[in-house]
Amino acid sequence: MIIDTLSNSKLYANAHPLFAKAFDFLQTQPLATMELGRIDIDGEKVYAMIQEPTGRPAATAQLEFHRKYIDLQFVVSGNESMGWAPVCGLGHSLGYNEKKDCGFYTDKAQSWFDVRPGCFTIFFPEDAHAPCCGVGVCRKVVVKILADAE
Repeated sequence: MIIDTLSNSKLYANAHPLFAKAFDFLQTQPLATMELGRIDIDGEKVYAMIQEPTGRPAATAQLEFHRKYIDLQFVVSGNESMGWAPVCGLGHSLGYNEKKDCGFYTDKAQSWFDVRPGCFTIFFPEDAHAPCCGVGVCRKVVVKILADAE
């Protein structure tokens, strides 16, 4: 898991073959005014979802995980709290939906942190995360990056 500001994205652009495309999208698009929904960046390899979730209490959040995609979550406006735990330490799975590339655990997050506007998180398949926590609405972009890209 990585958390940092978009201004430091150059430090991570070479950490994965598709990260540069994701960061370029976040730095060059009018994220505050784009319509909600999916935007293809590089087909199924890299795509973005513009969202405006309403925050929920951390106590009600479930840890989610993905096997095929890396989540790069960028907060445009508002504040969001996110939970994290390593998948390898979790044991109470509610299952995994291969088509949606999403599964959930009933285990609790190990760590919580606030993600402010201009900041991003990167969750790898080894990371379970509990997004969309907090109070109020935040605007965010979730960039889905194929984990096994060449």
